[in-house]
Amino acid sequence: GICLGMQTLFESSTEYKDDHSGNANKTELPGLGVIPGHVIKFDETKRSVPHIGWNGTIAHQSSPAMKYIKDHNGDEVYFVHSYYAPITDANSKWVLTRTTYEGQEYISSVQKGNVCATQFHPEKSGKTGLNFLKGFLESVEDGTLSNTTPIAVNPTDHTELVKRVVVALDVRSNDNGDLVVTKGDQYDVREKDDDAVTGRGGVRNLGKPVSLAARYYDEGADEIAFLNITSFRQGVIEDMPMLQVLEEASKSIFVPLTVGGGIRSYTDPESGKVYSALEVASRYFRAGADKISIGSDAVYAAEDYYASGGKKTGETSLETISHRYGVQAVVVSIDPKRVYVASPEGVDKKHTVVSLDESQAGPNGERYCWYQCTVKGGREAKDICAVSVAKASEALGAGEIMLNCIDMDGQCNGFDHALMTAVSTAVTIPVIASSGAGKESHFSDVFKATKVQAALAAGMFHRKEVEIGNVKKHMEASGIRARIV
Repeated sequence: GICLGMQTLFESSTEYKDDHSGNANKTELPGLGVIPGHVIKFDETKRSVPHIGWNGTIAHQSSPAMKYIKDHNGDEVYFVHSYYAPITDANSKWVLTRTTYEGQEYISSVQKGNVCATQFHPEKSGKTGLNFLKGFLESVEDGTLSNTTPIAVNPTDHTELVKRVVVALDVRSNDNGDLVVTKGDQYDVREKDDDAVTGRGGVRNLGKPVSLAARYYDEGADEIAFLNITSFRQGVIEDMPMLQVLEEASKSIFVPLTVGGGIRSYTDPESGKVYSALEVASRYFRAGADKISIGSDAVYAAEDYYASGGKKTGETSLETISHRYGVQAVVVSIDPKRVYVASPEGVDKKHTVVSLDESQAGPNGERYCWYQCTVKGGREAKDICAVSVAKASEALGAGEIMLNCIDMDGQCNGFDHALMTAVSTAVTIPVIASSGAGKESHFSDVFKATKVQAALAAGMFHRKEVEIGNVKKHMEASGIRARIV
């Protein structure tokens, strides 16, 4: 069993009462009862929930399933879950490994005899996960899986969630109709061409999506995000090239894949058939995506959420997709830009105003700003701030925030720490910092200065100006845990 497959072995889960059915009498859903214990939710007042990312394991048993993992304590593996099974006296003999998430110890894998299950996702845990699956399958085949032995455990040993390095691939069709990876400068993906009538040339081409993604997997990317920035005329259901990219990437890339772009409800102009955002997301998931990223739709949903006094309809794309696939499968991508002000006074109270250091001051020396959200790829500004959209998104079912900044995009001057701090302290779900990375130290800087759990870059990796491995070495040298491959 994997993830939920492990949790079903226990007596019950409290996740049942969070199914948005409106039935307040629901408490727990009975499990198979094979393992003593109850699955409960992580305390959101003490840590970000869901637990998303790469964490270590501490072995309680030696197992043939772990024979290809050094010293039975492997490198980090990938977790994505909001609920966990606590270790108790009654189930301690089942524990194969345990893991620590910000002070909370829990069961990360179990085994007794031929029953083996993991809370982590070996199929998304790179070479370590593949080695676990190899050991499991071989020991099933040769009949040795049940040959486990208890290991002396030091209760003071703990694991740590590492900070993630995410690579984004902005994918769109070029003028010849080929699907390419490109990169914008403040969201403009066309080359400058002084000889052209518009001053803009062709779409910037930085390579083929699948081959680039495979390179980043080999180099140690913790996650890969395909962001489809093509303007959809018919919608994602007919967008076969992008779906094929996901299907091909999934065959050889064993880290989480996120995809964004066009995930919304739309009507087919030819048939008149209406496709829901859930149907669009389902097609992406079937093609190999682990998470989907929602942009403009999340801003519209946030506006409606506040206009209704904080009521949920159960019908927004955020709600329908998270209800079907879980909050951990839904990322909200926010594209804000700075609105500089001389003073917080006079700014609408619904907006969160932040102070800026001198290096980030506005064109007239302004030392304050609020972050105005945009839609339609940054082309249209809305009267709502990034903090408000993030908080509404969390309430509506987002499990993670991808936080961009139009002002910093393509500038290679580092992430916007003021923005990252404002949002990451306002929500309990994980935040991914995006926009502005240009060198190794920018990752270490944002992890030291803010509460973000991951940081994303694109252009500096595509152009081979910076290697993923060097980013992680810099993080480790700065006292920030990274997954080294």
